[in-house]
This record gives sequence, structure tokens and C-alpha cells, in this order.
Amino acid sequence: MSDDFLSKPLSFGAPQSSGIAAAPQLQPLSPYLNYDSRYLQAQPEFIFPQGASKQRGRFELAFSQIGSSAMIGACIGGVGGLYNGINATKLANQTGKLRRTQLLNHVMKQGAATANTFGTIAVMYSAFGVLLQYARGEDDDINTIAAGGATGLLYKSTAGLRKCAIGGGIGLALTSLYVLWNVTGGGSKKLSDLKSQYL
Repeated sequence: MSDDFLSKPLSFGAPQSSGIAAAPQLQPLSPYLNYDSRYLQAQPEFIFPQGASKQRGRFELAFSQIGSSAMIGACIGGVGGLYNGINATKLANQTGKLRRTQLLNHVMKQGAATANTFGTIAVMYSAFGVLLQYARGEDDDINTIAAGGATGLLYKSTAGLRKCAIGGGIGLALTSLYVLWNVTGGGSKKLSDLKSQYL
């Protein structure tokens, strides 16, 4: 079989020699994959409405933040529970099935408690972030810092005024460090843009 058909354009119409007007000639098929290259144009992976930003907003990010926070909390709590369980069972001279049961109890109890704590904080932070975005009409670093401070205040609000202020300060400090790391991580151009915007 000759390879002449690869160099000729693809035609779906009648042959050129007939009196009927032939259909327009199409581009040649790829000789390697047998596809029409017009169908493979560089297009975005996701469809966005015109004028929409091509990144996920705070509401879309909230689900992954909450889930990952709960999973990280479960891992940290599980490791801490395992450490405490090993020490507790060693002090009580427990062995065999009793020791295994106590270790599992420690891991599950502390893992669940830490996962609950991390998940609750993530839900509060995400809710404040979404509310601030809708209230201010834009999504920027100010929302991140304010959401962190408000999360710390609300999380420790039942422990008294002093601890509530400490919780708010910790949340404000953590989110401020995150924003600073995020801004400087983008290089000196991003930092100079921020300086020119606010200074």
C-alpha cells in the first residue's frame, strides 16, 4: 500500500472531475494518529463565563480546606494518641490484647478530638472568608487576615475576654504570616507591586 493518501487532503465531497461543485477540501489527517488536527485547538481545561476569574473562589476552596484540615488533625491527633498510649500502657504494665485495645482507644480518642478541633476552626475561617468576600465585594489578603482574627476571637469566645483576645491575636498573627509568606513567595516583583499599591 502506498503512502500517497497521507500527502493528499481529505475530501468528503464528490470528486473534482464531476460537474457538481465539490465540497471544500479539508486539512490532511495526521499521518501518525489519524485525526483531524482542527479539532485539537488550545482551549482552557474548564469552562468559565465571560469576565469570570479563572481561579476558584473562597467558597469553592472552603470544601477542600475543611476536609484537609480535619484529615491533618486526625493524623496529628492519632500520632499524639499513639505516643500517649504507649507511655500509659508501659506505666500500667499492660501487655497483649489489653495493651492493643488501650492503644487503639488512645489513638481514636485523641485523633477524633484533634480532627474535630481542626475541622471546626477551618469551618469558622472559611465562613468568615466567604462572608467578608461577599460583604466587601473582592477577595484579597485583607479578607484572609480579618477572617483569621475573627476565627480566633469566635473560637475562644466562651473562655473569657482575655483568652478570646489571645485567640484573636493568634489567628491574626498566623494569617498575617501566611499572607506575608504568600506575598514574598511570589518573588520581588509581587512584593514591589504590593509596596506601590499600599505605600
